[in-house]
Amino acid sequence: MNDNTIRLDGKVAFITAGANGLGAGTALHIARCGGDVAFVDIDADGGERTAAQVRALGRRALFIEADVLHVSRIEAAVRQAADRFGRLDILVNNAGGTRQGTFMGQPERSWRKLIDLNFVSMLAATQAAAAVMIEGGRGGTIVNIASSEGLRAAPGYAVYAACKAAMVSFTRTMALELSEHRIHVHALAPDMIATAGLKRFTESLHPEVNAARDRYIPLGRMGDVEELTSVVVFLASGMASYLTGVTLPVDGGTLASSGWSRAKDGQPWALYHP
Repeated sequence: MNDNTIRLDGKVAFITAGANGLGAGTALHIARCGGDVAFVDIDADGGERTAAQVRALGRRALFIEADVLHVSRIEAAVRQAADRFGRLDILVNNAGGTRQGTFMGQPERSWRKLIDLNFVSMLAATQAAAAVMIEGGRGGTIVNIASSEGLRAAPGYAVYAACKAAMVSFTRTMALELSEHRIHVHALAPDMIATAGLKRFTESLHPEVNAARDRYIPLGRMGDVEELTSVVVFLASGMASYLTGVTLPVDGGTLASSGWSRAKDGQPWALYHP
């Protein structure tokens, strides 16, 4: 280990849904640590903007406009990135999303789209990227962005949470299947990370709701995007050379709290505070 172990110089990353939010933050953090970045997204304007920001950091960037709901387009994008940069070292499966609603109120087309977006896209990107990594013979790192909802019950988000739980299980299995190729596979389980979209949503809530949220989070606040992306960089670097198959809750302690929260008056932790 030395001062350069956290660096990603010479490495190439591929990110799904990299135009905005956590995906864009990951692309920029990887670039600041010396890596080049390819990514897919359906947002052409956001994709070009993020690619320009990566290049402004002195790194190479490739934005491919593609819908991750189509497996063939993911596979083609991975191959295009590998052909352009000559290698692939890091895959970040970031694509995902959901809407609130009870499962019994969801039509089939809704939950099938959620499965394709949150789970099938990860399968396709993993298979395509791992094949390139194996061909390259240099090993690699795959980081799956799961969710705290995949580790607990999630009323109103049943299909989304089930996909994230499946992602966690898939991570463990791939860590074993790909270990002989020196490919490390991990998952992150974030909770409240302050992306631009989440900030807009929380600003629309009553102040008491946001105050209750902060009492529920042991560290007392939402996480910054860089507090998640720094963990991605850590896992992709030499600092994590003896880790594989892990799921890290990047959640400010909410998985640990499991129903415990602070009282409004700041008294010690207890269950079921009003």
